[in-house]
Amino acid sequence: MLDVITIGRSSIDVYGQQIGGRLEDMATFSKAVGGCPANIAIGTARLGLRSGLITRVGDEHFGRFIREQLVREGVATDGIVTDPQRLTALAILGIRDRESFPLIFYRTDCADAALCEDDIDENFIASAKVIVVTGTHFSRPHSAAAQRKAMRIAKAHGHKVVFDVDYRPNLWGLAAIGDGEARYVRSEEVTKHLSEILPDCDLIVGTEEELHIAGGSEDTLEAIRAIRVISNGTIVCKRGPMGCVVFEGEIPASLEGGVKGSGFPIEVYNTLGAGDAFMSGFLRGWVRGERLSDCCTYANACGAFAVSRLLCSSEIPSWEELQYFLKEGSPHKELRRDRELNHLHWVTTRCEQATPIMALACDHRLQLEDIARDAGAPFEKIRQFKSLAIAAAARVAQGRPGFGVFMDGRYGQDALFEASHKGLWIARPIEKTGSRPLEFECGGSLGAHLVEWPTEQTIKCLCFYHPDDPEELKQRQERELSRAYDACRQEGREILIEIIAGKHGSLGRDTISKVLSRLYDIGIKPDWWKLEGQKDPEAWLAIGDVIERRDPHCRGVMILGLDAPMQDLIDAFEAASVTKWVKGFAIGRTIFVQPARAWLAGEIDDESAVAEMARRFRTFVDAWNGLKITETA
Repeated sequence: MLDVITIGRSSIDVYGQQIGGRLEDMATFSKAVGGCPANIAIGTARLGLRSGLITRVGDEHFGRFIREQLVREGVATDGIVTDPQRLTALAILGIRDRESFPLIFYRTDCADAALCEDDIDENFIASAKVIVVTGTHFSRPHSAAAQRKAMRIAKAHGHKVVFDVDYRPNLWGLAAIGDGEARYVRSEEVTKHLSEILPDCDLIVGTEEELHIAGGSEDTLEAIRAIRVISNGTIVCKRGPMGCVVFEGEIPASLEGGVKGSGFPIEVYNTLGAGDAFMSGFLRGWVRGERLSDCCTYANACGAFAVSRLLCSSEIPSWEELQYFLKEGSPHKELRRDRELNHLHWVTTRCEQATPIMALACDHRLQLEDIARDAGAPFEKIRQFKSLAIAAAARVAQGRPGFGVFMDGRYGQDALFEASHKGLWIARPIEKTGSRPLEFECGGSLGAHLVEWPTEQTIKCLCFYHPDDPEELKQRQERELSRAYDACRQEGREILIEIIAGKHGSLGRDTISKVLSRLYDIGIKPDWWKLEGQKDPEAWLAIGDVIERRDPHCRGVMILGLDAPMQDLIDAFEAASVTKWVKGFAIGRTIFVQPARAWLAGEIDDESAVAEMARRFRTFVDAWNGLKITETA
């Protein structure tokens, strides 16, 4: 049983990243799922409802992106039809200033606008407690018929109908094709059209302007009274920074007489999508029968998040994030500047990851150059060897999740392509090999460099850091680690921080846990840690305790190999099994050094190199899979 099914638009939102510039001058854009119903489906899913969507998408890359993202968000996609004749819709937006948001809808004969009655499956509609119909899809006869059919089915099964007025004048043909920013154009024809829908709605939600068009009056209270004459539904009036007001029964003499939800004093960054976030929050409470005042609180808070961030669906908070905000508040009126909220948003909305991750690490550069030099082989052959390493990892993985590689871009660009095609988890280094203090291989701006890296690649940063290092060295390395962390968060990339302490000091029971505590203290919360193997179980318990207390959303720890003997690493696996936080390994030289020497010297062929690396990798996989991992930290 679903809680809610939304019906109508699904598109790709493409938003300019240069804030304050003309849309004509935008140079780069961010992409996300868009369209009111798609946004609400994602928003309600993030807030804990079981959501579904009925729409059409094109049989192309953007259509597949919408499907895949909805699946990642936990939205039921049974109602999505792939249209082989039409392209997925686009919405392109810029932020000119706090009041102006130039917007262009690319919707000429688009896929979602072709929704028709045949796309409405009775069993799917009947599976939801609530359906949400949207105003834009009543602007065309066939999509209007589809929504009316869904409403009839829902009513026949005793379920509720929610109407989001979602008024876009230019999508009704009332404003210029390029005037997507227009929010209100008076139209008796549209009012008449909507008046035929309102009687069958249990909940009606709109801004003041949207209620004006629904009620046929530009006096908000008069418009609401006109709606009440023809509908017994609960009416929600969104009032922007003033919050909202809700009317269940008779309309009082003043707007202030309704059930009110206070607004939140948030700086406006982008208003587009705020209504979808608002609706998501309101439905989170309304579908579950919570008090209207609580529904308003959820809705206003979600709307505040949306207006303070750039995109739409991807900016709607998760339930955990929303609860934290309602309890703790924020010292920032610009919520996108709140590091704690941003961290909660990131960790509760990022893609799920299968664990453990068992990875073959072949991101080594200087080490392979040394091997090639000793073998008298040109460095160019290193590129081919790295491809053989990918083949070895894929041979062991056999398409199963939880297998990965560490690979660099200097010699491994082709190998990175191959790893992606084979579905392997990928970590890619940014550090200059062997640097201490830490330096980045790219030089210049790290963020600008990461823009061209695929989002599926986890950024790996190795730092040789010991808690007994001189203070000046520690501060310099911490500054670079913070730069790496901030760049990854700004660019939407996961980061794995690798710490090696044993090469520059003793490795005691609390050495690594002290390092982790220090990095957490300065605000670094990586998605993954990669740490050297230790034989003392107490050291792993201390590490697990720090992670549990400081960032329980951390994906976990991967054990690195250095060039340790195979049995020593297997012993380290056993010692680490005392904590649930160790969730895999990344071993390189112990696997590839001997095959690399022989292959670069011409002593073995490609297949022999792949087979030997696969054999060694499989030994570690078998050893890991034989462990009994402790379930409590």
